[in-house]
Amino acid sequence: MKAARTLMAASMTTLSAALIASSSTNAQPPAPAATAVTGSATSTAVVTPPARDHFHIYLLMGQSNMVGRDTRSLASQVDNPRVLSLNRDNQWVVAREPITYDTQKAVGQGPGIPFANEMLKAMFKDDPAAYIGLVPCAVGGTPLSRWVKGADLYEACIVRAKAAAQSGIITGALWHQGEADTDDADLANTYEKRLTQMFRDLRADLNTPNLPIVVGQLGPFLDPVKYPYLKQVHAALEGMPTDLLHVAYADSAGLTDRGDQLHFDAASQITFGARYAAAMQKAQAK
Repeated sequence: MKAARTLMAASMTTLSAALIASSSTNAQPPAPAATAVTGSATSTAVVTPPARDHFHIYLLMGQSNMVGRDTRSLASQVDNPRVLSLNRDNQWVVAREPITYDTQKAVGQGPGIPFANEMLKAMFKDDPAAYIGLVPCAVGGTPLSRWVKGADLYEACIVRAKAAAQSGIITGALWHQGEADTDDADLANTYEKRLTQMFRDLRADLNTPNLPIVVGQLGPFLDPVKYPYLKQVHAALEGMPTDLLHVAYADSAGLTDRGDQLHFDAASQITFGARYAAAMQKAQAK
């Protein structure tokens, strides 16, 4: 346990450095004013997770749309005591947004908690002993190059995943990223190959060769003038289930932004979470 906490401290230091780098190199379009919110690490009491066989753990990976930027729903959220998240101190807490530590910008509603609630209803409605654990790893504004094996965010995610696996079973991963790779032809044209290899490495490093993974599509509201290679990344994400077994795709059709043509609004994140859950069930059934 002491070693795990040391690893966790190192990973969170890496994530903190990543956030500072992201804020200086990845400019975001203007967004509605919002009040910064502290992470759940200091706002939710630590809880004891259930028995290992009943604790199903999912990784949340990617950039700001996995984090969530719309804060308008935070005051009305209702906790589910069977949905936990791993805080920055390597402790499990009842999941309450914001669950991600991307504090350079206001952190709001992401798809993770709605995903977990839907999975409990769909897969474990007759098993009250079942819990879901979320491991937030996403960092806003980050390109795929920082998520490949050997890069800072990939390695930090592996450390967090292994720490979480001491309590339960790594059951799947959600991926939402790609906006940062749509402004360069080479990055966009190699995106599918690089992402496929990253998923292979993730499975190997976690010793889960058939780990179910769901990739989410980028927002339909993104401006193709600002993101000139959007089509290539769209196609890469949609094609991932044909590249690897146990990978599924969550469509973003019809979802709306919070007014900045970049980030999903809170209502859309809740809907997207349900779509991730439906896709995850497909990935797990393959």
